[in-house]
Amino acid sequence: MDLGSLLARIDPPEVARIAISLAIVVAVSIVALRLTQRFVGGVVARTLTRPAGEDTRGQLTVLEFEKRKRTLEALGGNLARIVILGVAAMAVLGIFSVDLGPAIAGLGLVGLGVALGAQSLVKDIVAGAFILAENQYGRGDIVTIAAVTGTVEDLGLRRTILRDFDGTVHVVPNGLIGVASNLTRVWARVVVDIPIKDPARVAEAITLIDTAGEAMANDPRWKRRLLAAPKVDRVKALSAAGVTLKVVGSVGAGDRWDAAGDIRGRVLAALSAAGIDLGG
Repeated sequence: MDLGSLLARIDPPEVARIAISLAIVVAVSIVALRLTQRFVGGVVARTLTRPAGEDTRGQLTVLEFEKRKRTLEALGGNLARIVILGVAAMAVLGIFSVDLGPAIAGLGLVGLGVALGAQSLVKDIVAGAFILAENQYGRGDIVTIAAVTGTVEDLGLRRTILRDFDGTVHVVPNGLIGVASNLTRVWARVVVDIPIKDPARVAEAITLIDTAGEAMANDPRWKRRLLAAPKVDRVKALSAAGVTLKVVGSVGAGDRWDAAGDIRGRVLAALSAAGIDLGG
């Protein structure tokens, strides 16, 4: 078939109809995709109850709210885009007069087969839906799941992506998560063990440790981050090497490691200045 006969078979009105229809589908899809993020953000904002507060606890709760909001917005945006693109693809097939009935029926059978053969995938998705609905954790949280501890970099219906403290990325299927431990949920305790070599100086050491904790609580860097000043909670252990004191305080969950390091340094300086030796 030569070019002339091919051009003769082209129906200009039909070509114009197809071109206009395709342009409309593309334009509507682009507008819908651009409005998706705003719409999803509005739905998430109305669904979640934003906490209020100006103290340390309130501020941390707001941060937690923002992390959950970002997670749900990302997931909702992705799902909405999939729906929009799927509808657009079906519209394009309709423009070219493709019979969608057999295709949809075939896809239904394929979907049933896939569902029966991919039960673990279904389990992952169901578990992911409960994680999101129950707000177990969100992007930016530090969690321990499936024996892995790290920062949540991404959370979807099928899997959770963690980056541990060494920088290694772990992809954990949600169906494998039996217990999720969130280390950054609003507040945390700072627990530090201080060994004292000479039992006769334990009372003096307790006074110095409590004073160091109060000084830390009054430090401008920690005043709004500490919820309770670190102080000696009890004698944890007795041994031939000396006495171990347990120091406990409360802090914003994300600051627990910095706070533990700071109080150790302050206690070490105070005890060293007083000539109190640390035990082994």
